[in-house]
Amino acid sequence: HEKAHSTIMSALKALIPLADRVLVKRVVAASQTAGGIFLPDAATTKVNEGEVVSVGPGARTTAGDLIPMSLMTGDKVLLPEYGGNTVKMGDEEFNLFREAEILGKFE
Repeated sequence: HEKAHSTIMSALKALIPLADRVLVKRVVAASQTAGGIFLPDAATTKVNEGEVVSVGPGARTTAGDLIPMSLMTGDKVLLPEYGGNTVKMGDEEFNLFREAEILGKFE
């Protein structure tokens, strides 16, 4: 299992989003309460928080100038409830968003 995880992570390092796109791994919703009660899948909500895995170089203006990205790998971000494209690598699931679609960055 550890070898499969390292293979997925190395594949992700090779996946560089184009333009102003950001590859994000969503935070997994808690399936157990603080008291130790396990919640069914239907009771867990989609978490709108994620960690940036990879970022593209940035968008270009009509003149061809590069607009740099404001996000970096490792940033914790607030995601929209819907949108983005799902990318599956092995058992892992990631989302690809345009930088403008990401709602905010946690300090």
